[in-house]
Amino acid sequence: MNKKLAILNRIHKEKIMAIVRVETVERAVEIVEGCKAGGITCLEISYTNNNAGEIIKQLKEIYQDEIVVGAGTVLDSETARDAIIHDAEFIISPAFSKEVAQISNRYQISYMPGCSSISEVLEALEAGADMIKAFPTSSLHGPGIVSTIKTPLPFVPILSSGGVSLTNVTEWLNAGVECMGVGTLLTKGSQAEIAKNATRLRKEIDTFMD
Repeated sequence: MNKKLAILNRIHKEKIMAIVRVETVERAVEIVEGCKAGGITCLEISYTNNNAGEIIKQLKEIYQDEIVVGAGTVLDSETARDAIIHDAEFIISPAFSKEVAQISNRYQISYMPGCSSISEVLEALEAGADMIKAFPTSSLHGPGIVSTIKTPLPFVPILSSGGVSLTNVTEWLNAGVECMGVGTLLTKGSQAEIAKNATRLRKEIDTFMD
């Protein structure tokens, strides 16, 4: 299995991803350690911070295959190229970009653009997107957005972004989401608090999958 497929399979299997906005690698390591303690090893590092590439690269050097790390908030092909150079293993964007799709496909990196309409979803899929980020609709509409998209397009893999809580994980899974992007619960507070939330989220997922 090639690397791109292996990364996608891991994301699909784990079903949850930490959405991380962080300024220092020290804090990034605390978040990773907390997530890992709870059984969550997929993380998106947002390019809202200028040093996101360096943090991705350092995390991969420290943890190697223990974690999967991708780039988030990738708005253009220049940022995508920077993320790929810094060892990002997937690319996530709040909006679809044909240029980002092209460079991701060129380097065989999974691309997950944000889409808020069926027309955008189809355009992204036709450009080679591997998963569709339901954004900003996940946080606005909750789990129902997944079934709304999948009713006319049952084959579309969905990454939610926002809206997941400790009490509604099963609702998202029942709706058919492939992966849930989680921010605050997995990135705020102490390492121990992050680990506690990660453990609870992982338990909900594992119980559902069993």
